[in-house]
Amino acid sequence: MFELSYPWFLALLPAPLLVWRLLPPHRESRESVRIPFFEQIAMAAGATPSKGGLVTQRNILQKILLPLVWVLLVLAAARPQLVEPPLSRTESARDLMLAVDLSGSMDQRDLFDEDGNRVQRLDAVKEVLDDFIARREGDRIGVIVFGSEAFVQTPFTQDHDLVRALLDQVEPRMPGPQTMLGDAVGLTIKTFDGSEARDRVLILLTDGNDTGSKVPPRRAAEIASQGGIVIHTVAVGDPQTTGEGEIDLKTLEAIAGTTGGSAFRADDREQLEEIYAQIDALTPEEIETTTFRPKTPLFQWPLGGAVVLILLYHVGMAVTTGAQRMGVRRA
Repeated sequence: MFELSYPWFLALLPAPLLVWRLLPPHRESRESVRIPFFEQIAMAAGATPSKGGLVTQRNILQKILLPLVWVLLVLAAARPQLVEPPLSRTESARDLMLAVDLSGSMDQRDLFDEDGNRVQRLDAVKEVLDDFIARREGDRIGVIVFGSEAFVQTPFTQDHDLVRALLDQVEPRMPGPQTMLGDAVGLTIKTFDGSEARDRVLILLTDGNDTGSKVPPRRAAEIASQGGIVIHTVAVGDPQTTGEGEIDLKTLEAIAGTTGGSAFRADDREQLEEIYAQIDALTPEEIETTTFRPKTPLFQWPLGGAVVLILLYHVGMAVTTGAQRMGVRRA
């Protein structure tokens, strides 16, 4: 559809008519010289002299073109524009980080797949996370993997196929055999620094306890809470495990409680699925839709038309005047 940005300019359309009706005619005095042979010169020029003032007459082109040029100029000042159909842009209102433990204990085969076959802990986690990511269409998702060090496997993106593909490539012990839980939370905080999302959520999955992070996990959770990051913790594996593979449930509960999140424990794959279903319900998909209508300015067309008409008129008058002068000379 078409619309005018400044439609009130159209009120200027009758302005020339009002000026013509209300203001007095323009008068201009000129000096003249009378010579004895004035009549002979006038006859030679083919002109008929008259006494008094001379009223300049407008030709037919002026009567047609001047109103048309004025209408085009006023229309250009009103800035016509073409308003195109509305376009909608969907943006994520939440950034969701998945922190996955890749310590050596994730290589244990004490979980079962859908067919009842014993599988590696990490494989069961990958399978559940794959379904979870597929349901989060509106979120930007990132992945951090941690062991002896913490690394960003995937930065925040809405390309969920990429996230799932890169997550499928990780293996136990890739970042080292230990479990730097606090460092994983610290790296998440740093990654969220560039996030403008309203909601910031970390899902922290581990099967062990912290083994010497530079930042203690509880202190890292306090810093995350100050940054508005909610952490849900998921402990996976046998709770009876001792040593470095022992699950520190108290620390995980403290991390979640400090940030306003929830702490979960999964002893098998079915519980793991249930946990991610609960997290899915706790953090429903949130999107922000922005609708706008592109506008294409069209003022240049009436403005250009007015300029072209003026140029054509002057060119035509110049050609006509030149032809008249040539005729007089020949005569």
